[in-house]
Amino acid sequence: MSVREALRGLTTRGRSFLAAAAAAAVSALILGEKDLLRVAILLAILPILAAAYVGRSRYRLACSRSLQPQRAPVGASARVVLRLQNMSRLPTGTLLLEDRLPYALGSRPRVVLERLGARQASSVAYTVRADVRGKYEVGPLVVRLTDPFGLCELTRSFPSVDRLTVIPQVHPLPTVRLAGEYAGAGDSRARSVAVHGEDDAATREYRRGDDLRRVHWKSTARTGELMVRREEQPWESRATVVLDTRAYAHRGEGPTASFEWAVSAAASVAVHLSQAGYKLRLVTDVGVDTEAVEAGEGLLLDHLADVRLDKRGDIGQLVEGVRRRNDGGLVIAMLGALTPAESELLSGLRANNATCVAFLIDSSTWLTLPPEARAEAGRAHGAAALGLMRSGWRVVGVTHGTKLPTLWPQAARGSQGFTWRAAMAETVGIAPGRS
Repeated sequence: MSVREALRGLTTRGRSFLAAAAAAAVSALILGEKDLLRVAILLAILPILAAAYVGRSRYRLACSRSLQPQRAPVGASARVVLRLQNMSRLPTGTLLLEDRLPYALGSRPRVVLERLGARQASSVAYTVRADVRGKYEVGPLVVRLTDPFGLCELTRSFPSVDRLTVIPQVHPLPTVRLAGEYAGAGDSRARSVAVHGEDDAATREYRRGDDLRRVHWKSTARTGELMVRREEQPWESRATVVLDTRAYAHRGEGPTASFEWAVSAAASVAVHLSQAGYKLRLVTDVGVDTEAVEAGEGLLLDHLADVRLDKRGDIGQLVEGVRRRNDGGLVIAMLGALTPAESELLSGLRANNATCVAFLIDSSTWLTLPPEARAEAGRAHGAAALGLMRSGWRVVGVTHGTKLPTLWPQAARGSQGFTWRAAMAETVGIAPGRS
C-alpha cells in the first residue's frame, strides 16, 4: 500500500500533528529557529510512521467466522465466533471489530482487541437472537486498525458472509398411533416366514455376492434358476404436511399471528413424524413441494424458515399439489379460514384411502371482534369443519392460545377432536351443550 493511501486513514489527532508541523515549519523559516524546525520535522514524521505501520498490518490479517449453531429456532440464541490471526512479523495496534448484521438480529457488535503479536491469533465471540423466522446474512466483518498513539485508523472489510437460518419453534409432541401410518411401497410388504410359511417367501434371481444361506430351493427347482429370498422390506410410512399460506385465511401480526402458529405446528409435526421414521413431504398452496429423504427434517425446516403469506394462494392449487404425488399415507394439514366451497375442494384428498387430519385454525380468535362479528366467524368456522368431516377428514379445532402438544392426541381420535355436534352448533349459532 502506498504512503498516500495510508495517509487517508489519519485520524483527527494525526491530521492535527501534520497541521502543527506545518505551522512550526513556517514559524521556523520566519524566525530562523533551527530547533523549531526540528520539532516540525518530528511532528510530521510521527503520523507518517503511524500510517506506514498501520498500512503494513492491514493486508496481513486472516479472519474466519463460525456460527454455533447455523440453524436456530425462533427465540433461541446463536453464538458467533470470530478468529483473527496476524500473519505478519510485526505486532498490530488496537483492533476494533464490527460485524454487520441485519436489523432482525440486533445492533452491530463491536469488539476491541488490544494487540496481536507476530503470528498470533485470537478469538472473540458474541451472541445474536432472532424472534422472526428467516435466513439472515452475518457479515462482512469490518476491522479497524489503529496505531498505539491513535494517529491513524484504517479499515479492512473481509468479504466472507455466513448465513444463520432461524427456523420455526418446534414443540415436542406425545406419541400417538395414527391410522394409515403404514402405507406406501417397497419391494414387498413385511413378510414373516413363521406366519406365512416357507412357500410364501418373496424371491428374486441370485446375484453375485448374495449369501448362499438365502437360497430358496423350492423356487430354484420350480424355475430352473438359482433364486434367493428377498430381504424383508416393510412398506414405507409416508406423510404429507400441508401448510395453508393464503393471506386472507390468517389473522394477527408478527410472531403471534395465526400463520406463525400454523408454521410452528407444521415444523413440529414434520420433526415428530421424521423421528418416527416417516418419509415426509411439505406442500403449500404457492408451489412449494419439498420431499425430505436423506436430509431428514432439516430440509423442510429450512423451507419453513422462509415461507411467507401469499395473496395469490389458492386451495385448488394446494389440493392439486398434494394429489400430484399422493398415493396414500397420512395427510396432515394446517388450514386457516375456509369457505364451504374450499372445504369441498379439500375432500378430493381423501382419494386412495388417505388418512387426512386437519388442524382447522379459527383465525378470527386472533382478533378482538364485537359479539355479532364473533358469532358470524364462529358459524363460518363450524361450517368449514362440518364440510371437512362429511368427506371423512378428522378435524381438530384451533383457537388462539391453544398449544399443539395438547391438541396432537386428538389427531388419532377421529371426529372426537371436533365433534359433529360442536360443528353443527357453531354453524347454526347455538351452544354445543344444548339441543
